[in-house]
Amino acid sequence: MELKLAGEIPGSIHLCSGQEAIPVGACRTIEPRDAVTATYRGHGWAIARGLSLVDLFAELLGRDSALCGGRGASLYLSSAPHGFLGENSIVGGGVPIAAGAALAALYDGSSAVSIVSIGDGALSQGAVHEALNFAAVYALPLVVVVENNLYSEMTPVRTMVRIEPLSRRADAYGIPGETVDGNDVDQVQKAVGAAVDRARNGGGPSLIEAMTERLMGHYSGDAQQYRPKGEVAAAREREPLARLRKVAAMQGQEWIRRLEAIDRDAMDIIDGAVASARQIPFPDAATATEHVYG
Repeated sequence: MELKLAGEIPGSIHLCSGQEAIPVGACRTIEPRDAVTATYRGHGWAIARGLSLVDLFAELLGRDSALCGGRGASLYLSSAPHGFLGENSIVGGGVPIAAGAALAALYDGSSAVSIVSIGDGALSQGAVHEALNFAAVYALPLVVVVENNLYSEMTPVRTMVRIEPLSRRADAYGIPGETVDGNDVDQVQKAVGAAVDRARNGGGPSLIEAMTERLMGHYSGDAQQYRPKGEVAAAREREPLARLRKVAAMQGQEWIRRLEAIDRDAMDIIDGAVASARQIPFPDAATATEHVYG
């Protein structure tokens, strides 16, 4: 966000602050052969999948990165070597892509699994319905992770649907559905791990709803005037890192010191990655028509 406000990142960005436990827990359960598809709020998934922070920041900064040469930017970055099929700014648009990867895995003998993350609002998209029904009929090795952060852009989820929890939507497709605490990395890992195992062994798709909360606006320019007073402050007490610090406090000073050291190391790594990314040049304008397919 600091880079965006400083004018170094072009376009809008959608941060996943507060939702990190979902990609971390989910990516613990998969292997290099598996595919991951994310939303425009997919930076956490990219990091959890192992993408280089230098390349990631370079891409966000519009530099000639090793990912997409600055063409993907914040909303469309991808990395085939990491099995990261990329982000998608079309709501729900990643599900047909992920279903395609799952269909390929069904026939290529790889026993690979395809995981896709979507937001709560995406469950009302026609393409998501069609892809889920297709995946169910053909028992595709697909795991759909719904990151329910309580808002579909700026509208509360509860005002848009008459079913709760959203994981009950899975019943319509005849596939397993489950709702978990998305701020608990162990719960996410357990639920997604079971779905991955089921998919890899021919059990077909699953839908996991992970409950979480945004600590930032929907996008970088969101003033969040629609959120009740005190909601974000309360969410900061429940987010994954805050929970971990509370556990550490109960364990004693040694645990607290360890987390503080991790925080310092993380900031050093991030600062170093940003500095290195700034050294990567911008793409040559003469290459603007490269990697464009019609």
